[in-house]
Amino acid sequence: MRATTLLLVALALLIPANAAETTPSAVAFKQLSSLAGEWEGVQDGVPLRVTCTLTANGSALMETEQPGNESPMITMFTRDGDQLIATHYCSAGNQPQMISTKIGDLEKEGITFALVRVTGMKTPDDWHNTGLTVTQPDKDHMTQRWTYQYKGKTGTTVFRYTRKQ
Repeated sequence: MRATTLLLVALALLIPANAAETTPSAVAFKQLSSLAGEWEGVQDGVPLRVTCTLTANGSALMETEQPGNESPMITMFTRDGDQLIATHYCSAGNQPQMISTKIGDLEKEGITFALVRVTGMKTPDDWHNTGLTVTQPDKDHMTQRWTYQYKGKTGTTVFRYTRKQ
Protein backbone atom coordinates (compact mmCIF):
# COMPACT_ATOMS: atom_id res chain seq x y z
CA MET A 1 0.00 0.00 0.00
CA ARG A 2 2.81 2.44 0.91
CA ALA A 3 4.60 1.77 -2.41
CA THR A 4 1.38 2.45 -4.34
CA THR A 5 0.85 5.72 -2.48
CA LEU A 6 4.44 6.81 -3.16
CA LEU A 7 4.05 5.93 -6.84
CA LEU A 8 0.82 7.94 -7.12
CA VAL A 9 2.42 10.95 -5.40
CA ALA A 10 5.43 10.75 -7.72
CA LEU A 11 3.17 10.57 -10.79
CA ALA A 12 1.07 13.49 -9.56
CA LEU A 13 4.22 15.57 -9.19
CA LEU A 14 5.48 14.65 -12.66
CA ILE A 15 2.29 15.24 -14.63
CA PRO A 16 2.03 19.02 -14.06
CA ALA A 17 5.74 19.48 -14.83
CA ASN A 18 5.45 17.60 -18.12
CA ALA A 19 2.20 19.35 -19.02
CA ALA A 20 3.79 22.77 -18.45
CA GLU A 21 6.50 21.97 -21.00
CA THR A 22 3.93 21.55 -23.78
CA THR A 23 2.28 24.95 -23.35
CA PRO A 24 2.57 27.32 -26.33
CA SER A 25 4.95 29.58 -24.37
CA ALA A 26 7.22 26.63 -23.45
CA VAL A 27 7.31 25.40 -27.05
CA ALA A 28 7.98 28.94 -28.33
CA PHE A 29 10.74 29.53 -25.78
CA LYS A 30 12.37 26.27 -26.83
CA GLN A 31 12.28 27.49 -30.44
CA LEU A 32 13.77 30.86 -29.41
CA SER A 33 16.50 28.96 -27.54
CA SER A 34 17.56 27.42 -30.85
CA LEU A 35 18.79 30.90 -31.83
CA ALA A 36 21.72 30.53 -29.41
CA GLY A 37 24.93 31.29 -31.27
CA GLU A 38 26.56 34.00 -33.38
CA TRP A 39 24.71 35.89 -36.11
CA GLU A 40 25.68 38.65 -38.53
CA GLY A 41 23.94 41.02 -40.90
CA VAL A 42 24.15 44.44 -42.52
CA GLN A 43 21.69 47.31 -42.09
CA ASP A 44 22.09 50.49 -44.14
CA GLY A 45 25.74 49.59 -44.78
CA VAL A 46 26.48 49.03 -41.06
CA PRO A 47 27.62 45.53 -40.06
CA LEU A 48 25.60 43.97 -37.24
CA ARG A 49 26.80 41.30 -34.85
CA VAL A 50 24.29 39.40 -32.73
CA THR A 51 25.07 36.86 -30.04
CA CYS A 52 22.26 34.83 -28.47
CA THR A 53 23.10 33.08 -25.19
CA LEU A 54 20.99 30.94 -22.90
CA THR A 55 21.48 32.10 -19.33
CA ALA A 56 19.92 31.78 -15.86
CA ASN A 57 19.93 27.99 -15.99
CA GLY A 58 18.22 28.03 -19.41
CA SER A 59 15.32 30.25 -18.29
CA ALA A 60 16.38 33.35 -20.26
CA LEU A 61 17.72 34.00 -23.74
CA MET A 62 20.01 37.03 -23.86
CA GLU A 63 20.46 38.63 -27.26
CA THR A 64 23.35 41.08 -27.59
CA GLU A 65 23.23 43.21 -30.75
CA GLN A 66 26.14 45.40 -31.72
CA PRO A 67 25.82 47.69 -34.75
CA GLY A 68 29.31 48.50 -36.08
CA ASN A 69 31.53 49.79 -33.28
CA GLU A 70 28.65 51.24 -31.26
CA SER A 71 27.67 50.20 -27.77
CA PRO A 72 25.79 46.88 -27.70
CA MET A 73 22.08 46.62 -26.92
CA ILE A 74 20.52 43.71 -25.03
CA THR A 75 17.15 42.01 -25.43
CA MET A 76 16.16 39.47 -22.78
CA PHE A 77 13.54 36.84 -23.64
CA THR A 78 11.85 34.95 -20.80
CA ARG A 79 8.67 33.01 -20.06
CA ASP A 80 5.91 34.17 -17.74
CA GLY A 81 3.11 31.63 -17.60
CA ASP A 82 1.32 31.55 -20.94
CA GLN A 83 3.32 34.45 -22.38
CA LEU A 84 6.82 35.31 -23.42
CA ILE A 85 8.40 38.58 -22.35
CA ALA A 86 10.96 40.57 -24.32
CA THR A 87 12.71 43.45 -22.55
CA HIS A 88 14.97 45.54 -24.77
CA TYR A 89 17.78 47.62 -23.25
CA CYS A 90 18.14 50.20 -26.00
CA SER A 91 21.00 52.52 -26.87
CA ALA A 92 18.35 55.28 -26.80
CA GLY A 93 18.43 54.86 -23.01
CA ASN A 94 14.99 53.34 -22.57
CA GLN A 95 13.70 49.84 -21.87
CA PRO A 96 10.60 48.74 -23.78
CA GLN A 97 8.93 45.75 -22.16
CA MET A 98 6.86 43.66 -24.54
CA ILE A 99 4.70 40.56 -24.17
CA SER A 100 3.87 37.96 -26.77
CA THR A 101 0.62 38.63 -28.59
CA LYS A 102 1.04 35.88 -31.16
CA ILE A 103 2.96 32.68 -30.52
CA GLY A 104 3.34 30.83 -33.78
CA ASP A 105 5.86 28.49 -35.28
CA LEU A 106 9.18 30.33 -35.56
CA GLU A 107 9.64 29.05 -39.15
CA LYS A 108 6.26 30.25 -40.39
CA GLU A 109 4.45 33.15 -38.75
CA GLY A 110 6.98 33.71 -35.95
CA ILE A 111 6.56 35.11 -32.48
CA THR A 112 5.16 38.63 -32.11
CA PHE A 113 5.61 40.91 -29.11
CA ALA A 114 3.74 44.16 -28.37
CA LEU A 115 4.67 47.00 -26.03
CA VAL A 116 3.24 46.88 -22.51
CA ARG A 117 5.28 49.68 -20.99
CA VAL A 118 8.54 51.50 -21.47
CA THR A 119 10.86 52.84 -18.79
CA GLY A 120 13.66 55.37 -19.09
CA MET A 121 11.96 57.84 -21.45
CA LYS A 122 12.41 61.55 -20.78
CA THR A 123 9.41 62.63 -22.87
CA PRO A 124 6.55 60.76 -24.56
CA ASP A 125 8.03 61.84 -27.93
CA ASP A 126 11.33 59.98 -27.34
CA TRP A 127 12.28 57.28 -29.81
CA HIS A 128 11.27 53.80 -28.55
CA ASN A 129 10.48 50.34 -29.86
CA THR A 130 6.84 49.30 -29.76
CA GLY A 131 6.92 45.74 -31.08
CA LEU A 132 8.94 42.85 -32.43
CA THR A 133 8.32 39.82 -34.61
CA VAL A 134 11.00 37.13 -34.74
CA THR A 135 11.04 34.49 -37.48
CA GLN A 136 13.57 31.82 -38.39
CA PRO A 137 12.79 30.40 -41.84
CA ASP A 138 15.65 27.89 -41.51
CA LYS A 139 18.39 27.09 -38.98
CA ASP A 140 20.86 29.54 -40.56
CA HIS A 141 18.64 32.62 -41.05
CA MET A 142 16.72 34.88 -38.66
CA THR A 143 14.57 37.94 -39.33
CA GLN A 144 13.52 40.53 -36.77
CA ARG A 145 10.85 43.08 -37.60
CA TRP A 146 10.95 45.92 -35.07
CA THR A 147 8.27 48.61 -34.89
CA TYR A 148 8.97 51.95 -33.26
CA GLN A 149 7.50 55.34 -32.46
CA TYR A 150 9.23 58.72 -32.54
CA LYS A 151 7.52 62.09 -32.08
CA GLY A 152 4.12 60.49 -32.59
CA LYS A 153 5.07 58.78 -35.89
CA THR A 154 5.44 55.04 -36.29
CA GLY A 155 7.84 53.03 -38.42
CA THR A 156 9.31 49.59 -39.03
CA THR A 157 12.86 48.33 -39.41
CA VAL A 158 13.60 44.80 -40.64
CA PHE A 159 16.88 43.09 -39.76
CA ARG A 160 18.04 39.93 -41.53
CA TYR A 161 20.76 37.80 -39.98
CA THR A 162 22.80 34.78 -41.05
CA ARG A 163 24.18 32.30 -38.53
CA LYS A 164 27.93 32.65 -38.17
CA GLN A 165 28.52 29.63 -35.93
